[in-house]
Formats: sequence, structure tokens, C-alpha cells
Amino acid sequence: MSESSNPTVKKNHHIVVIGGGPGGYEAALAGRQLGADVTLIEDHGIGGNAVLTDVVPSKGLISTADAANNVKRAEKLGIGFTIGGERVHPKMKIDLGAVNERLLAMAHEQSQEMRATLVEAGVRVLNGRGRLDGNHHVIFAPNDGAAEERMEAKTIIVAVGATPRELPDAKPDGERILTWKQLYKLTELPEHMIVVGSGVTGAEFASAFHGLGCEVTLISSRDMVLPSQDQDAAELIENVFRSKGMNVLNKSRADKVVNTGSGVEVTLGDGTIVKGSHCLMAVGSIPNTAGLGLVEAGVELTESGHIITNKVARTSRANVYAAGDCTTFFPLASVSAMQGRTAVFHTMGDVAMPTQIRNVSANVFTSPEIASVGWSQAALEAGEVNGHVVKFDLPSNPRAKMMGLQFGFIKIIASTGGTVIGGVVVAKSASELIYPIAVAIENRLTVDELARTFTVYPSLSGSIMEAARALHTPNV
Repeated sequence: MSESSNPTVKKNHHIVVIGGGPGGYEAALAGRQLGADVTLIEDHGIGGNAVLTDVVPSKGLISTADAANNVKRAEKLGIGFTIGGERVHPKMKIDLGAVNERLLAMAHEQSQEMRATLVEAGVRVLNGRGRLDGNHHVIFAPNDGAAEERMEAKTIIVAVGATPRELPDAKPDGERILTWKQLYKLTELPEHMIVVGSGVTGAEFASAFHGLGCEVTLISSRDMVLPSQDQDAAELIENVFRSKGMNVLNKSRADKVVNTGSGVEVTLGDGTIVKGSHCLMAVGSIPNTAGLGLVEAGVELTESGHIITNKVARTSRANVYAAGDCTTFFPLASVSAMQGRTAVFHTMGDVAMPTQIRNVSANVFTSPEIASVGWSQAALEAGEVNGHVVKFDLPSNPRAKMMGLQFGFIKIIASTGGTVIGGVVVAKSASELIYPIAVAIENRLTVDELARTFTVYPSLSGSIMEAARALHTPNV
């Protein structure tokens, strides 16, 4: 469709986007779709951390670990190897250098494809850093050292992401003490990876490296791993970790990490020293909002430096919006992308649906995965919402038996009136299985409507139907 035939086109609306991650990328495309002039400023590469150093390579690494686990499980399914008719049990070797080379190449290719899409859409893409000069101007500092450019903007969208948090006595060195950005420089599989932090990032990498064949110690300062997740799911994952030989240290705080030259030593709060070959610091992240001129422009931040936004991604300044991990919203790529689009729709007078965090599906890419959406069982038990919950263990599912799956469950939460309001899936590919529950929540389906929807037999999704059916209240 040409601009002249598009009734939504608004001329002379200049949007400047600072940051080219999922939020900035989607905002730029949405802006061009509605006819705005769009300039996008990105310091490192289109896609941001999500594509270059976080989501894409990390989930690629996890997929490699899943492939390794499938090889390990093959014998249990009756698949073996022979040489000259003799059954052998070959040892699997992981070439981490080759794995990381592939992951980084994949991330770079995706970044280049995204850049090409922006350019084709008519977005002006600039390489460098941007900062606010008041709330209607942006100063662009090119990476090539050229003179700065000051540009006027009717709307400014900040989507600068976040960076790994560092502890003063555990400074990453990129060799043995690592952040999640530095893992892809490794050329050999660590003998013993110590992971400090048992949130989503720590649990995912602990699961991945253990699946690749590393000895792994997971240090958690909390009572259990994944403290923000559904309790049943977190307990199951921790039990799986321990049953597979991972060393999980709960209620343990890492006070100091030292590179000894040949390995690392992690000193815990009680004085215990844990030795390994490498240490991954997964202790959260901090927003990249310093030096952007936000406070001077009147944009309100939290003490941690996160940009305070409302449900349409607008900040305390009417023409300044923000998206992604640098904001107070849910730090997920999908949420960032939605915020970016919503910001543009709102500033240009299009239909802007407020982002409902309660309807956002989230996933933890451990083995098995944890996916969740909607109200939690903890909220139900705390009286924040009224309803009922049912849980079906997956090992009893016919398809799960065929696949040799030993762990997992489907949990559905319904309101007292029978509407689906929450769900948790722990399973292989839980990230795919959560979708029908999310659709039910978004469209306010009842458990009966979900149960009446045909599923394939046999299938893992059949357990979703069974759980919904179990929540039926007879109308008698």
C-alpha cells in the first residue's frame, strides 16, 4: 500500500528511536507503517542484546544441549550403536568452539536481516549512541567519530535494554569469571561450571551446560531455585537437577569469586570455598539508562535506573516513550516488542491496546521447560483472586510415555465462574504447549469451552483438555 492510499498516514511526524532491540525494532516498523518519518539509533547492532548476546545465542545453546540429551536418551528408546556387529557405547564430544561459532554467526545473520528489513521499510538507521537534549531533541554521536547531529523529534522512544549486573568482589574477566554476554567466547567445554544465581538466567545456563556434559554447581541464595516461578514447577526442576547429578547449593550467598589462573574459587557467606574451572555470574541486570539525559528531560526513573512507564509505554513526559528491559515492565522480548508497537500506535492516534502483563506468556528454557501465563496458584492461595486449580502429571500421558518423558505437569487455574485465568506447563516444549491456555485467557474462555476443543490423540496437549475437563462444575 502506498502512503498516498493509506488513510492513517500522518506527515511530518518524526519519531526517533534510541535502541534497536525488539522494542526499538518493532516501534520503527510500526512508525513507518503509519507514515511517520523514523530514525533509529543503535550502538552495537540491530536486535540488541536479545539477538546478539542473549535470547538468540542462549536459546541456541540450550537447543544444542537438548540435542545432546536426546542422544543420551536414545538407548532408553532402543536405539544403540554397533561396530562390526558389537554393541558399543561411544562417548559424546561437544566442540564448544564450533557451537559458539555457529551461535554467533546465527545471531549476526538475524541482526543483518532485521537491519535490511528496517532499511527496506524506509527507516533511517544510524550507528552510534543517542541521548535526549530536552524532551523534543536527540543528539546522535556516530560510532565513526564524526560530528554529532542534533535532531528534532515529535516523539522519542527509548529502548536501550540492560546489561549484566556485576558484584564488586566478583568482577567478570571474560576468561574464567563470565557474564552471559561473555560465554560465547569459550572454545572448550568447562570442566566444572559454577553458576551464581538461580533465577531464570542462572537456571537456564546451569541446565544447558549440564546437558552438554559439564559438572555444574548452582549457587542459590534462596530456599530453592527459580523462586519467582510456580512452586510446584520450581521444586520439580530442582529435583530434576539433583537427580541428574547437578550440585545445587540453596541458602548460599556468593561473597567473592577469584580467578586462580587454573580455575575459580567462590567463597560463600559461611566461609565455604567452592572450586571450579569457570564461574558464570547470573545476578540480574541493570538498565542502560545512564548518560541518556533522561532525568534532565523530566523523565521519571526508579532508584535502580529503570524508566517508569504506563500500560501504553508512555513515560512522565507525554512525548517520550520507553520499551523493554530498561523499563519497569516485564523484561521479555515479546513484551518489549509489544511495548514498542503500542507506543507508536498511541503517539500517532491509532488504536493502542494497553499491555496486560497478566496475559503475557513466559518461559524458562530449562530441561524440562517451565511456561506460565495468567494468575498464579500463589495468588489464588493468597486470596488475590478466587478460583480453583487442577494439576495433571504428564508421565501418565500416552504421548509422553511414547517419548520417554519422565517429568512434567499441566496446571490450569479457573475462576469460580469457570473462566480460565491461569496456567503452568512443565514439559519438553512447554513454550509451545502454553499457547492454547494463553488463547483461552486472552479470549476469556471457560474450562468447558477449552475442554470441548478437540485435541489430537495421542498428544501432550491432550492433558490440557483433561485438566480443563476436571475443572467442570456440573450444572445440576
